[in-house]
Amino acid sequence: MGLLVAERPAAAADAGAALHELIAFLKARDYRFITPTPATHARVLARPDRQRAADLRDIFGWSLPFDAGLLDASLRDALEAADLVERTGAALRSKVRVSTLGPDLLVHSAYPTDERDAVFFGPDSYRFARFIAAELDCCPEREGATLVDIGTGAGAGAIAAAHCCPKVDIVMTDINPAALRLARVNAQAAGVPARFVQGDDLSGISGALDLVLANPPYIIDPAGRAYRDGGELHGAGVALAMAREAVPRLSAGGRFLLYTGSAIVGGADALRGRLMELAAAEGCRLRYEEIDPDVFGEELETAAYADVERIALVTAVIERLP
Repeated sequence: MGLLVAERPAAAADAGAALHELIAFLKARDYRFITPTPATHARVLARPDRQRAADLRDIFGWSLPFDAGLLDASLRDALEAADLVERTGAALRSKVRVSTLGPDLLVHSAYPTDERDAVFFGPDSYRFARFIAAELDCCPEREGATLVDIGTGAGAGAIAAAHCCPKVDIVMTDINPAALRLARVNAQAAGVPARFVQGDDLSGISGALDLVLANPPYIIDPAGRAYRDGGELHGAGVALAMAREAVPRLSAGGRFLLYTGSAIVGGADALRGRLMELAAAEGCRLRYEEIDPDVFGEELETAAYADVERIALVTAVIERLP
């Protein structure tokens, strides 16, 4: 395949500058990649013809090794200088993936996402963005409202919300500094002004909150990776902790939008019950919906899920009454 030529040189060693260069380069070539689940990704890469990259989607989507000559030298050098490309024998491999989300390209960690500070993006990100868009299309936020995306990861939630309500004040938080670095790049590339706060709670943000977004992990992860481990309640612990911190901070008419998973035990949804209690205690209204009855069925084979009959995807809106 011929050389993929960049629009302009990218010689800076700064990762942010190199990633902006990469996004601009890919946008100019109408690059599109929809990220599947890790299981699907593994199945595709197991095919005999999927061992070496042949185009941009292979390099920055499927995370395949590529020959140095396949990418424009100036862009390749910038990515290498910023430690965003690694050498695997005679080939190179990108340490980041770039995925399509609506009109935007978002940078996140390459496959496989095994590192403890990996920044995940996948099918849940797309469902989360659709949930936010549907809610805000029906009831948009006012100009100047404060929006907080807790555990923002690559920034998908806040960016999706900003496209619906472009005049809100956005804060993205995450415990993972690597996530905040990529969220900053993604927000800037999408034209979304935002403030970035590192931490695992809302203590770094003052005042009442008008809209809080959360897409926490919901699977018990033996490795304890922050982007994947949902904690207690069969993985719903992090979601419940976020709700308990955010809901008391809601302004009059403020909303907490939660997308997550919940383990069903004996036909009961423990997360729903806890959120109902929280909403009632705070004088709020809860809208709760099970949007997919059965995901990650393979987890039921593990000891941690021995009493679980299924894992459901759910959305919740907790709204403080005006």
